[in-house]
Amino acid sequence: MNIRLIIDLLNKEKGYILSSDYYANIDTWRDWWRGFHKPFHEFSEISGNTRKTRKLYTLKMGKKVCEDWAAILLNEKTEIVVDDKASAEFLQGDDGTGGVFGKVSFWQKGNELVEKAFYSGTGAFVVKLDGMKLQGKTIIKSPNAAVRIDYLTAHNIIPLTVKNGVITEAAFASEVFEKGKKFVYLEIHELSEGGYQISNRYFSAENDQLKSASLPEGVLPLINTGSDIPLFAIFGPNIVNTIPGSNGLGMSIYAHAIDNLMGVDLAFNNFCRDFKLGGKKVFYSESLVRTDENGNKITPDDVMQQLFSVVEAPLREDGKNNMMTEYNPDLRVTDNKDGIQAQLDYLSFKVGFGTKHYQFNSGQIVTATQYTGDKQELIQNASKHYIVIERALKQLVKAILWAGKEIIGQPINPDAKITINFEDSYIIDKESERLRDLQEIRDGLMQKWEYRVKWYGEDEETAKKMIGVDLTDDALLGFDTQGNTPPEGEKGGTTEVQGKALNGAQTQSLIAIMGQYSAGQISEGQAINLISTAIGVSKDDAAKILRGDL
Repeated sequence: MNIRLIIDLLNKEKGYILSSDYYANIDTWRDWWRGFHKPFHEFSEISGNTRKTRKLYTLKMGKKVCEDWAAILLNEKTEIVVDDKASAEFLQGDDGTGGVFGKVSFWQKGNELVEKAFYSGTGAFVVKLDGMKLQGKTIIKSPNAAVRIDYLTAHNIIPLTVKNGVITEAAFASEVFEKGKKFVYLEIHELSEGGYQISNRYFSAENDQLKSASLPEGVLPLINTGSDIPLFAIFGPNIVNTIPGSNGLGMSIYAHAIDNLMGVDLAFNNFCRDFKLGGKKVFYSESLVRTDENGNKITPDDVMQQLFSVVEAPLREDGKNNMMTEYNPDLRVTDNKDGIQAQLDYLSFKVGFGTKHYQFNSGQIVTATQYTGDKQELIQNASKHYIVIERALKQLVKAILWAGKEIIGQPINPDAKITINFEDSYIIDKESERLRDLQEIRDGLMQKWEYRVKWYGEDEETAKKMIGVDLTDDALLGFDTQGNTPPEGEKGGTTEVQGKALNGAQTQSLIAIMGQYSAGQISEGQAINLISTAIGVSKDDAAKILRGDL
């Protein structure tokens, strides 16, 4: 879709002064995400009098970087906790997989959007309402209406008003394919004194031209929401945009690492070319070439010429005639691998992972302290990005709950408290954090129900109820039935595994081994042997601990 056509249309019809220049940057970032930027990856070589077009070998690390950030920031273990039961069920169903999120495949599509937002600089969750009804110009509640979500990248987002760095009004353009025909759906969200007003337009898109078309059935041309709650949530990498003329759009996570992406591909291309050009060569004298019955010389075919080459005169080696010489080029495997690893370290550093995120030579075992220390830069940057992801998710949930109440008529609460629990055990030592929270409970700094809300994903009401009726939970947390801590040595200062009390060093060793196994740094057999030795249990029990059976 050509976003520039949409911008020209808005400028002409509404008198806006919007520029499309910034989208050229997004086009470049998309090329690197796809793994092929023509000005860099395509080059020419001259062979005799012929110019041939070649392509660089590429690792396509632009996409890998964005995939990894998306896996960290929004994954299947991310929890959205709403403290109103009816609202939570409307959003995610009884088991967390139904509701609106289940119908729109939110967790899969949301993860994809985070990946695309990190290459393009901006992503938007846009809440859509199907099956709405009007009475005059007023929207009336309809139980048959449905909520869905569009997931749009920077190529589909046109900021209209930006205040204090926040996009408050925007136009969203998305492509629709119907039976082989291409259409563009344009919706404009504008804020007035009476709340947000949404204008919907539909165009056929042919030969790079837009022609007005009828709106699909069930889509209203104009919606006055009467609310100041936006039905969109915009986010991007939490980095300061240094590119002028952004109009409120964000910057790609690798915008300042393009040279590093080039470096990786140059090193990888050299590695591949060494293998391609470094095959065995056999040079032999022309006198050894046979002729057919017509006197034509019989030489190797095109494929075999990569191995055999004919020279005019006998070869000389050490002053002696040699009719055939074999040559085995040096493939420089170690040098090439070191070069690729160095370029990956620079790239990893520039995109916020730290210098050791992409390692192809890390077979050694590290301690928990060292493992966590190596991840410090990743932890800090992930915490920074969590801020914008959390804000976007809360804004999205609030918009869905508002639509559920005001449009569909469900008995839910748009003002319910929303808590986002990110799954960050990949970069943070969760067991140490859990033990620290237990200590804060013992010190009176955290309530037991707060612990359950944080670690079990329960709402406040359920957590308080569970504390009152489930005494086994008190035992799990290290308290007796009166809420008192047991004597030192029973549970307060140790971790217990299969009835065996572990000291602090054993606990840290177990955490480190589990972390290395989860990260794929050691095999299952190695992990079992290490656990057995570290905490003094049998290999069978160590295997059960590793697999979560104990």
